[in-house]
Amino acid sequence: MSSTAVAPEKKPEVLGMRKNGKQWHATRKAFRPGSGLTSYEKRSKLRMAMAATKAKEKDMKDEKEAERQQRVQAIKEKRAAKEEKERYEKMAEKMHKKRVERLKRKEKRNKLLNS
Repeated sequence: MSSTAVAPEKKPEVLGMRKNGKQWHATRKAFRPGSGLTSYEKRSKLRMAMAATKAKEKDMKDEKEAERQQRVQAIKEKRAAKEEKERYEKMAEKMHKKRVERLKRKEKRNKLLNS
């Protein structure tokens, strides 16, 4: 028995036979011209800045959309009030004034109960 330890031999990487049959050529790597130009820290800072910008833009767009929806809702409410007023005026032409007032109160009560 020998006193020296046996060092494991490093085997060359075996990739198998090439598809095109040109085993004498050296294996090539993918062509990535911009792979080592910027550092990871720089790229990550750029990504963080872009994410912050996107978030700010999204907030601004959401705020603008909310204002637009508020205007649309106000217009719808005005139209509904105008239609209701016209309907009551039409009813007042046909019926007595006190009866129209009673119907108004009754409809308001029903509206409050339903909502």
